[in-house]
Amino acid sequence: MNENYRHRRLLQLLLEKKALSTTEIVEQFEISPATARRDINKLAQQGRLKKVRNGAESIQSSPIDYQYSAVIHNLDEKQRIAQAASQLCQEGDSVILTCGSTMQMLGDYLCGRKLQIITNFIPLANKLIENNHEDIVIMGGQYNRNKAITLSLNQNESPYAANIMFTSGKGFTTEGLYKTDMIIANSEQRLSAKSAKYVVLLDSTKLGQQVGMLFTELARIDLLITGKEADVEIIEKLRNKGLEIILA
Repeated sequence: MNENYRHRRLLQLLLEKKALSTTEIVEQFEISPATARRDINKLAQQGRLKKVRNGAESIQSSPIDYQYSAVIHNLDEKQRIAQAASQLCQEGDSVILTCGSTMQMLGDYLCGRKLQIITNFIPLANKLIENNHEDIVIMGGQYNRNKAITLSLNQNESPYAANIMFTSGKGFTTEGLYKTDMIIANSEQRLSAKSAKYVVLLDSTKLGQQVGMLFTELARIDLLITGKEADVEIIEKLRNKGLEIILA
């Protein structure tokens, strides 16, 4: 478990439990007491938790931090999906990451590697900047506070191209990927046209679900990465349609 992800998970646990002892942190993350104390000190210096005797306490987070970092469903599965996705990226690649919790986790794995990361997801961009990632492209446009993204009003072809585009959605069937937010979908549609490889990251609970609109037809999807919990029958149907799948 890398430091970025460990720090994020520690802050999530503090939001849930309000306080953790050093012993609890050691047991939760299977780290040494020295590493636990170092994590606490570093996050306290950043103003992200309160250091107390033999442990740490939660402090108030900003609305965006809470929305995109604290409430993550199927956390363990998404972490495995993000780790598997990170292994697809090679040194020197340019990769597009869209919005959502899985993308934030993927960003944790990619941060610090020799990759260009392109995104319009502000919490992810901020995290990469805070951790000194060298090559970040933040797509411009009007800031949408509810989604924490920037949206371009330019309807022309996107100027950004990438080796891999990672995206997610609300549902996935043998027809393809479904999304519910039309504004976000419109901005991503232009990006997908200039990506050499189109990869969908989706937790297994969304497989078999038709939610919103069909965003990307199955034939245009190169790879699906989902959890090993996925329904066997659904996976078999998708593979029979020719879709490559990684079960994380």
